[in-house]
Amino acid sequence: MRHRHPGRTAITAAVTALALTATACGGDEAADSGGPVTLTMSAWSLNSTPEFTKLAEAFHERNPDVEVEFKEYDATNYDTQLTADLAAGSGPDVFVLKNLKNFFTYQSGEQLLDVSDVAHGLGDGVNGLGDYEVDGVTYAVPYRQDSWYLYYNKDLFATAGVTPPDATWTWAQYERAVADLTAGLKAAGSPAKAAYQHVWQSTVQGLALAQTPGADLDSGDYGYLAPYYRRALAQQEAGAQVDYGTATTNTLQYQAQFGTQQAATMLMGSWYVATLIAQQKSGDAQSFQWGFAPAPQRDGGTGDKPVTFGDPTGLGINAAIDEGEVAAAKEFLAFVAGEGGATALASIGITPATLTEPVAQAYFAVQGVPADELSRFAFTTHDTRAENPVSPETAALQNILQETHSAIMSGSTPVDEALGRAGARARSEVLGSR
Repeated sequence: MRHRHPGRTAITAAVTALALTATACGGDEAADSGGPVTLTMSAWSLNSTPEFTKLAEAFHERNPDVEVEFKEYDATNYDTQLTADLAAGSGPDVFVLKNLKNFFTYQSGEQLLDVSDVAHGLGDGVNGLGDYEVDGVTYAVPYRQDSWYLYYNKDLFATAGVTPPDATWTWAQYERAVADLTAGLKAAGSPAKAAYQHVWQSTVQGLALAQTPGADLDSGDYGYLAPYYRRALAQQEAGAQVDYGTATTNTLQYQAQFGTQQAATMLMGSWYVATLIAQQKSGDAQSFQWGFAPAPQRDGGTGDKPVTFGDPTGLGINAAIDEGEVAAAKEFLAFVAGEGGATALASIGITPATLTEPVAQAYFAVQGVPADELSRFAFTTHDTRAENPVSPETAALQNILQETHSAIMSGSTPVDEALGRAGARARSEVLGSR
């Protein structure tokens, strides 16, 4: 095993120290390894991202001999800054993998320790765990697994006289509801749109990849995206949602669009639940009745569980960690990916990777979380597929598809032409002779 740079304890002022305590589940292991252990962990936006502190506080109750210091990075440039630190030998002992897009870069660069033993100890039921396995070896564990839902404003549905969604909505039913909402809201004199589609490529491409049989990011064939783009463009042209040009030019925020009742529906990740609750409490969002439902499904069905998408957020161990700290680091990973860490995250409205009944109870006990049966179904029952399947080519292909998304949604290139160009570029620039 490689060892850390001798200067690992020289943490700058950007590092926030937090003592963690506990007695069970491995606390004795840390003590047996030679007494108190100090770990460093990457983080970002500590003042506005409560999950790191929450996990640390929960672990604090179980491991008195372990101290964790958070090394804070800029949220926007997180991977760039972390990669530089790892290359310089000054990276943290454990670090967060924000999504799967760059996982292969860390893994192939031999910057992640083998944590297969931790993964095996977690058992079944940890969503996203398999995404961190390469050639039979697990290099990280997920602590949260966001999934995309359809958020809906119950008050605006009532104003428009439209029946709210249920657990079985297909895209055809969604399209009819959007048309009915558009007409109903206009008749009621409401300025709200039927839907808001944010500018990210995920809003179209994520569900298309997850729900289309045979769709493969590495294939270089992106025709499966066409019906999803045609639907989005049709709703944009009908005035059912703000057009892409307006959203980008005015830098519209999805939180404000839904939170101030500018839209009756919105496809967005499960992280927005905690955000909307906090904004309604602070006054940044208006007070209204809302809920979330499964994302609409491919016409003809997608199986017993609604199919959606979302990357896990994981935690890995720096391959250059000091040997004496490995046991404590692995115990921390086991906690954050297990039911203990999951319950702690659920208690603040964050969707963890482990979903058990105690976790669900903690989640729906949070004040402000919709308590209706449909919201609970959407939280507990879904087949979440990766937005960024692990592959050496994923990052480059997603960059091509980001440009394709802009070209289509702005109207500068017809759908079929843009997708054809994307496939040609993928085969020429990334996939080669594959």
